[in-house]
Amino acid sequence: MGIIITTAIFAALLAFILGAALGFFRDFFKVEEDPLKIRVREALPGANCGACGYPGCDGYAAAVAAGQAETNRCSVGGKAVTERISALLGVQGAITPVVAVLACRGSQALKKGDYRGLLTCRGAKLSAGGTKICLWGCMGFGDCLKVCQFGALSMGADGLPRVDYGKCTGCKLCIAECPQGLLRDVPVDRTGAFARCSNHNPLKAAVHKACKTGCIKCELCVKNCPEHCITMDRGIPLVDYAQCTSCGTCVSKCPTKVLALIRPDVLPGGGPVPAETGTAPA
Repeated sequence: MGIIITTAIFAALLAFILGAALGFFRDFFKVEEDPLKIRVREALPGANCGACGYPGCDGYAAAVAAGQAETNRCSVGGKAVTERISALLGVQGAITPVVAVLACRGSQALKKGDYRGLLTCRGAKLSAGGTKICLWGCMGFGDCLKVCQFGALSMGADGLPRVDYGKCTGCKLCIAECPQGLLRDVPVDRTGAFARCSNHNPLKAAVHKACKTGCIKCELCVKNCPEHCITMDRGIPLVDYAQCTSCGTCVSKCPTKVLALIRPDVLPGGGPVPAETGTAPA
């Protein structure tokens, strides 16, 4: 019995000594956290999406407090968060919200065959070079849906992802996840025409065989644009939005309807533009 009591007392004393030592070293080696970083962190939404280019909200807050990052890089928080952080730092900041837009209409693009591999877009691309004859088309396995933290993406009946622009925060996680690079970040206030195709095959016959809705490189959009603001970039129409007037001439001339006006044809297709941006569909 005496041994048990002695052991208990010794254990209690040892725990007390170790606890006191830990407390001493914690205070001795304590690194004071920057109060400004704490206030910036509290102003952030806590999504930890990484769209700002930093590892989570803590990393971004530290960079802002250290003067190494702009105050307008939180696309999730948008204008309200930018204004709060800018006020903390005594600077001016502005941000133009962006949303993800799909640059593909190949819902009926022909498949190479019966794919039996890993049911992810990235897995299919790595193992089989994709599942469709169009090497640049959407494979429809929904990798983008899985990484969206805001429920802004769903798979349509046509096998293509649909974006709910009332929920999309422009975090760009889906853009980074798509192995085909089919999701593009588009400012919500942008006007003009958008090319909904990414097939870079220069041969019209090959494009038409793979997908009936692909760009056939006829360049009618380039030739008929009254502002001369469209060029071909690797076989895809590239619009200079600084000059585009949204006249719709290129849209009407496109034989496969690849081109569409961003507003109102493209953005409102999956839902309304977020009200906090102050931008409404035309």
